[in-house]
Amino acid sequence: MSAMLLVAARIVAGLLVVLVAGYGTGALWFRGPRPRALRIVLIVAWWAAALAGLVGLIVPDRVGPAVFAIAGLMFALWWAQIRPRSDRPWADDVERVLHVERNGARVRLHNVRNFHWRTRDDYTPNWETRDYDLDQLVAVDMVASYWMGPTIAHTLVSFAFADGRHLVFSVEVRRLTGEQFSAIGGLFRQCELALVAADERDIVRTRTTARREDVYLYRVALPRPGIRALFEAYLDTAETLERRPRFYNTLTSNCTTLVYDMVKAIVPGLPWNWRLLASGHLPEYLYDLDALDTRLSMAELRRRCCINDVAIASDIDGQASPDFSDAIRRHLPAPEGTPTPPP
Repeated sequence: MSAMLLVAARIVAGLLVVLVAGYGTGALWFRGPRPRALRIVLIVAWWAAALAGLVGLIVPDRVGPAVFAIAGLMFALWWAQIRPRSDRPWADDVERVLHVERNGARVRLHNVRNFHWRTRDDYTPNWETRDYDLDQLVAVDMVASYWMGPTIAHTLVSFAFADGRHLVFSVEVRRLTGEQFSAIGGLFRQCELALVAADERDIVRTRTTARREDVYLYRVALPRPGIRALFEAYLDTAETLERRPRFYNTLTSNCTTLVYDMVKAIVPGLPWNWRLLASGHLPEYLYDLDALDTRLSMAELRRRCCINDVAIASDIDGQASPDFSDAIRRHLPAPEGTPTPPP
């Protein structure tokens, strides 16, 4: 091997050591032993091995890389045994798993969430069993809830039925009781993934009224067969998660990428786009696909689709109004030809 190739190989190996060491640091911090002091000791030892490997590449010396290789193997064995579980002390709002019973077009959903939220931490839990007729699906909407600036939003999908009911599916972080989710921690198996099915008076109202996030509701152009196929894709996902839990991942398994995976099976050729990762820009992505009302500019559509004021005004003595879903849609623009669900 020529001297130049040898130098290039050492540079690549050094970068690999730094990347592995960086990922291992995050993994140890978020999933390492609970005592903080012990985690810090392990991280220091991990970086000592990484530095030994880097020095060994520079000197060169075989001992340093061997030390890091052994440390890396131990890390890989530890990391491989961290698997998603379903038997942990979960936070109240993600405590239960959606269970599906199907009988042709009729489905029975167990553990549909319908909490009454007064504040983020003050609420009355309520889980329900509900029956739906998939032949009565008439419309689908996308809800984007902004909680940390314009780039990141939580994406929810709401289905409307001919009888005026709405059901929302939301891919969420399944946190432990008292645990705070970290977007960085979401890269390191911090939390499992949950699929929540909920009433709009719960899952939408808590964002507009209890949390005061900036919430937008967009009517989506999708033919009725596609609406049903998407609903059934959510049911498939719920059944899969009930059998086999999985981790939430900030980049690859989140509230937007999982929806994209379901929709691309329904809409062939659906393009990948960076806005699927920067979920706050997902409405612009849908707009460019003519899935929203393109008779308006995107700026005007966004202005008219903000539902915070009407959602808050619809409350009756601090309680969610029975016509909450109708109130937040009353003046929403819709793509041409999109059916308007009955109140």
